[in-house]
This record gives sequence, C-alpha cells and structure tokens, in this order.
Amino acid sequence: MGIVAGLDSAPDFTRIVVCDTDTGAVLRQGYAPHPVDGGEGGGRPSDVDPQAWLLSLGEAAGGGLLEGVQAIGVSAQQNGLVPLDPQGNTVRPAMVGGDKRAQVSAADLIDALGGREAWAQAVGSVPQAAQPVTKLRWLSKTEPDAARRTSMLLQAHDWLVWQLLGRPVRRTTDRGGASATGYWSAATGAYRQDLVELALGHQAGLPDVLGPSETAGTTPEGLLISAGTGETMAAAFGLGIGLGDAVVSLGASGSVMAVHVEALADSTGMITSLADATGMHLPVVTTLNAVRALRGAAELLGVPDLEGLSELAMKSTPGSHGLVLLPYLEGERTPNLPHTAGTLAGLRRESMKPEHLARAAFEGMLCGLADALDVLRGRGVDVRRIFLLGQAAELPAVQAVAPALFGAQVVVPQPADYAALGAARQAAWALGVARGTLDPRTPPLWQGPVAQVLEPGDELAVGQAVRQQYVTVREQTHPGAFRA
Repeated sequence: MGIVAGLDSAPDFTRIVVCDTDTGAVLRQGYAPHPVDGGEGGGRPSDVDPQAWLLSLGEAAGGGLLEGVQAIGVSAQQNGLVPLDPQGNTVRPAMVGGDKRAQVSAADLIDALGGREAWAQAVGSVPQAAQPVTKLRWLSKTEPDAARRTSMLLQAHDWLVWQLLGRPVRRTTDRGGASATGYWSAATGAYRQDLVELALGHQAGLPDVLGPSETAGTTPEGLLISAGTGETMAAAFGLGIGLGDAVVSLGASGSVMAVHVEALADSTGMITSLADATGMHLPVVTTLNAVRALRGAAELLGVPDLEGLSELAMKSTPGSHGLVLLPYLEGERTPNLPHTAGTLAGLRRESMKPEHLARAAFEGMLCGLADALDVLRGRGVDVRRIFLLGQAAELPAVQAVAPALFGAQVVVPQPADYAALGAARQAAWALGVARGTLDPRTPPLWQGPVAQVLEPGDELAVGQAVRQQYVTVREQTHPGAFRA
C-alpha cells in the first residue's frame, strides 16, 4: 500500500486529502482558508498575492498531515494568471477572476483574430472575460509596464507545482490547465504563441505540457509531484466520470461538461473545448443562470431559503400550471443572449400562486441546463448518465424534476472535495507509473463516490412535455436563439 495526497487550492481555501493508493480511501484531511480577493477589485480582475496560496497550503498541511506521503497531486482554481519576470518573480499579483472591463478585452481579441470562428478553430474556445489570454490583453492595455516585464506565463496550479519543486528552471503544466488558457489547442496539442503575442504585445515563455500520468519532478525531500491540473478536470477525475457521463454543476451559474473522444470547435462560443486529466476531452457548456434564479424566486416570494422554496414547489405539479420561467436574469450565454432579461410566461388566474412560481423557477433552471446538454448532444457527445453537483442538488424539487427533464439517469454524489480527490488519484497514477506498477494509459481504479441514483422512470413523458412547454416559450421569445 502507498499513500498519496491531493491538494486543491480553490479561490477561498486549500483542502488536502491523504489517500490510499490502491482504493482511494481518504485517510486524513486538512483545510485552511485564504483570501478570495487580496487586491483592488473595482472594475478590474481580482488581484491575489500567490504567496497567500502557499501560506494556506502550509497551514492545511500542518500537524504532520503529510507524514508517510510518497506523492502529491495539485489542483487549483482555473484562469488564475501568474505573470513572471525573467528572475521568476511576479511582476504583479496573480489575476483571478474577470469583470466587465475584461469583457471588453475579450471582444477586442475576437475582432483582432477575425471573429469567433477563427478562435474556435485555433484553440477550441472563444475568448471569455476570465481566460488568461483575455487577462493578457487587459494587462497590455491597462498596465503596459507590467506587461513589458512579463516573460513567463503560469496558472495557479503551475505556480504551486513549481514552488513545491523548489523553483526549478523547467516549468510545467498539463493538458487540462493548458486547454483553459486560450492559447493552447486541445485538438493539436500545441501552443499558439501568435495568440500570446496578439494579447500581450510580445512573446512569453510557456510551461511544458505534461501527459496525464507524467511526473513534474521530485521535491528536495524526495516527494514525487504529478503534473497537476485545473479544478474542473480534477473534479471530473475525482468523480471517475468516463464516456457516456456528464456533470451538471449547480452554482449561481451552471455548467455542463462531458467526456468526449475528440476536441470540438464551436463557432457560437457556447462550447469550450477543454482537455481532461486522462488523455480524453472535456467539452463544457456554461449557463449564466442556475441557483441565482432560485434565489431570485425565493426573494420575490418571501421564502427565507432554498429549502423553503423547494418545499413550496413540491406543492405544485409538473408544468407549473402552464407557468414558464426563462431564467435569463443576468443575460445568458447558452443561448448567446448577453443583453436579454428573464421572461415569465403563461400567467393566468389559476397559475398565479406562489407554489407554481416556485416550481417554474426549478423547471426553468433545469430546462436551461437541459438546453446546455442538448448543445453537447447535438455535437455527437454521448450522455447516458448525469452527475449532479452543488448544494442545490440535494433539494427535493431538483431531484424530483431533473431525471425526467434531462432524460437520463441522475447521480447525486455525497458532498466531497472531488478536485482534491482527483489530484490525489493523479498522484497515485504518476507514482505507479514511476514504479512500473501502473500502465501510463490507464489510471488507478478507485472506489466510486457514495451517491444517490435517480431514474426518470415513468416520468419521462411528463418531463418531455414540460421541456416542450419551455422550448415553445423560448422560441416565441427568442426565435432562432440556438442557430449559429
């Protein structure tokens, strides 16, 4: 038996899980908070001193947590750009997040390369506010002196791996992290230095891209460090998803990702073509409105929390007595309607009751995510099983509606830090390959998550009717929204 650790450096905390290499059983855990925004905010990407990540890591690993550990995997928040000077020092705090000013930079980049199609073909994604390539454009326009001094570009997990290894000459990343930058293509496996120059104004050094089971190096204390990856890819790996599986995440916004055999180029910008942590691909579709639509409905109805909204919704029936909510409260990305607003349709005397509006909020949120699933299915992505993540996944109203609306088996895993577990699994894989006990093409088989399994069953036809009601209103309100 071996022991490995997975480190997840999220935006507001560091969590470490120490696992058995053979089964994935968690032996012990550590946790420490760190700042979400250590900088100025106020219309600019958030600034965070990367040293805060190291301090949080040290606190989380205190008390002998890593005793006996033979390898470490690192997962970290995606889109955290760390610009370095020739001496390896940060030229400014790390840029983590995005805002309306960065959206202007994204639009500039789209135009500069010749449109959305050109970007989709080049790197599998259209620039978005949070992406590193867009941050580079923002940096070159807003802080030109810092941009000129930037000679190496790392992301959060790249920087942490480099620090753990003692800041060697060689810097590394992995396919997953690289695919989120906006200047590396999952389809070709190559960087586009011309896009770095387009955004930053000059070329810069980029980390070597490691394969899924490769080793980044060994610490001065002899600990093996695996390639590391972004949080999205690590969470998918920790869940153990494979072909036929999708993950629907319910945050304020929502996302749908699935494992696929090839990279997808999508000129509409709805699909971001990422690489996963196993050598496959991970197309992602994002909606801007998920749980924020539920919270808005709860506030409107005077319900104190989402549990109360769920209880109220369960008093209604499928279809909400004809009430349909298009939950585009913050505009929408899927479909691409950035300047639209939400729509409440089907108001009749008999539908004007709190329980029907509550149910319409749940159905609207999940129908919006079903639209995102259809974007993937329409491109040939096989989806037979759906993992539902997020605090709202535990709500009875979500669980009652989701299987029938999605038309698939829904799995609700027990809450856990799946990104840290995925990082630990990657460490176990790299350790096994280094020792000659594991195939570099096949990750270790770990126990799957404890989960609740929900089947659409006899409700499938009802779910299809609810979905059709939603689609009819969407097409009447935004005709052709899903046509490129």
